[in-house]
Amino acid sequence: MRILLVEDDRSLQRTLVRLFKTQNFAVDATAFGKEASFLAKTNDYDVVVLDLMLPDIDGYEVCRNIREDGVKTPVLMLTALDEVDDRIRGLDTGADDYLSKPFHAGELLARVRALSRRLSEEKTSILKIGDLELDSAARKAFRGGKDLKLSAKELALLEYLMLNNKRIVTRAEISEHVWDLNFDPKSNVIDAFIKLLRRKVDAGFDRSFIRTVRGIGYTISPATGGPGKKHG
Repeated sequence: MRILLVEDDRSLQRTLVRLFKTQNFAVDATAFGKEASFLAKTNDYDVVVLDLMLPDIDGYEVCRNIREDGVKTPVLMLTALDEVDDRIRGLDTGADDYLSKPFHAGELLARVRALSRRLSEEKTSILKIGDLELDSAARKAFRGGKDLKLSAKELALLEYLMLNNKRIVTRAEISEHVWDLNFDPKSNVIDAFIKLLRRKVDAGFDRSFIRTVRGIGYTISPATGGPGKKHG
């Protein structure tokens, strides 16, 4: 999952970036509304976490701007204001949810996950393809009932592949959703993680789920592509 965090309190911003990264979310952070508007229109985010009070333009204007430009990314507004009128105004400008400060970290994460699922056809936290299963709430993956013991980044990569199992995803798309703006597109990090993930998902099984489509990207599908050892 890739998040745009818009928060001008530097201490809180650092805390939230650390929090999101513990869940292995890719995070782009800014303290300014104008930059947030540009980033939201330029990049493909799963959720925008938007503070209301910003040094240049406020969160209301940011939300209104991106909605007018057709950006449908779910927006969670954060604010120290707790008046009903402020909440209504935020929702009227296009926000999807509203969380007042101070808030509990667990509630913030739960709301972010709930908003991200609105863009998916999945109605629960369980993703299944054949005998491969990923529980996004518990952050665990299984194949044939066996715990795959994936790292946080491997889980994020597998989740993105499973959410897009009906198509081929490119390396650029993976970098946009699983990594952040600091990712070097010239590196071989994605290829390395795909190999690690494939070994864990397909180890001990006759057929491979994860396939490389040369020159295009990667896809995941029920294990019908031939023996796993032939898919490297």
